[in-house]
Amino acid sequence: MSEKCECEAKKVIVLPCSGGSNVGQLSNAAAVKMTQAGVASMFCLAGIGGHVSGMIASCKGADAIIAIDGCSVACAKKTLEHAEIPIAKYIVVTELGIEKNKNFDLNESDIAKIIDASSMRA
Repeated sequence: MSEKCECEAKKVIVLPCSGGSNVGQLSNAAAVKMTQAGVASMFCLAGIGGHVSGMIASCKGADAIIAIDGCSVACAKKTLEHAEIPIAKYIVVTELGIEKNKNFDLNESDIAKIIDASSMRA
């Protein structure tokens, strides 16, 4: 019997908005930590927006896509929808109770909150 949950995606790609505010940078920091932990592989959202064919193909070949937007402007979501890349999990950082501002002193507990919300588990 397998020790690994078979419901989990085998290749998970995370694409953060990485915008010019604290919530964009929190999105990016969460994606970096998820990649370092082996939970997902961070990809370049700008490459998707720039129509880089190899990046788009890699995303379309993934088992699951996690999109993390800092705010309701939804740049990551709109970019992925435009490239016809399906999103399995979608997070908006401001909807987690984190206020958008220009303070770039990122709080580790906010990053942890985003990672927790990004979990592919039920």
